[in-house]
Amino acid sequence: MKPGTLLSHEEFMRLALHDPRTGYYARKITGIGTRGDFTTAPMMSETLAKAVGAWAVRAMKECGCRDLIEIGPGEGRLMESVRAGLPWLSRWKTRFHLVETSGPLREIQEKRLGKRVRWHSTPGEALAACGGRAVIFSNELVDAFPARRFRKTAEAWRETGVSFGENGLAGEVLLPRTDHPPESSIFALPHREGQHVEVHESYRLWLEGWLPDWKRGRMLTIDYGAEAAVLYRRRPAGTLRGYLLHQRIEGDAIYQNIGRQDLTVDVNFTDLVEWGHPWMKEQRLMTLAGFLASEKRERLTDPEGAGGAFLVLDSLREP
Repeated sequence: MKPGTLLSHEEFMRLALHDPRTGYYARKITGIGTRGDFTTAPMMSETLAKAVGAWAVRAMKECGCRDLIEIGPGEGRLMESVRAGLPWLSRWKTRFHLVETSGPLREIQEKRLGKRVRWHSTPGEALAACGGRAVIFSNELVDAFPARRFRKTAEAWRETGVSFGENGLAGEVLLPRTDHPPESSIFALPHREGQHVEVHESYRLWLEGWLPDWKRGRMLTIDYGAEAAVLYRRRPAGTLRGYLLHQRIEGDAIYQNIGRQDLTVDVNFTDLVEWGHPWMKEQRLMTLAGFLASEKRERLTDPEGAGGAFLVLDSLREP
């Protein structure tokens, strides 16, 4: 990056994660798994796939549809396990769809899942193939969206960005004042001066782009995060971090190794619920442990581990 370059955190994350040539998700993917940078829930246990599969069967029956869409399927392990675990008749009737923008990841998915799956570049494209009626699920999708970052000052909330100096060194700076902060529940809560927060505005805009095309179905959103009231408890520096070879990266090191480390922030599920209100008839938020309540003695059900760190939002869409 040229000295003197100034980017918002959202611009920096989009470049680092999604640039078509040098972004983390556009490169030849080797970062997932025990030898990579991070591990996802489907790699830890088959319990999640069993629960998602059971939910999907009920949801498709309830909504009268036979199309199942996964958005952001990673290496395709979750869809592979969900499909394999469906009862034979349900598996035969179901039409499987994946929404994927990463070329390298799609290659991995095709090798894993074969030809009984249809690939799409956008949710709108997938829904068009389903006539607007589908059951949708995602796992650790929202956290992959670039986020805006803000700091509470004595006067107001100020957006922060990344400034690049000589030798590629970079650090966080305040951006010029903005009169219109993004739509988020986090700004209505009291915070001390110096608190950092993040907002997934890019995810909200992405949702608004395709939700009108979705006519009927259920959607399951699984990710790590919390409700707004507790998300930043004892976290004055916010939740922005990187992962490189399973090592957590914080501080100015986040701005190095662009395109070679994963970057993420926790998900504000209060925002997700509020952003879905115009379209959803019903929304139910629970912990991952609660969602997997029928499964026992599994790491994913531990409320002190992944079972409490991950939340699950089950949303119903009806005309």
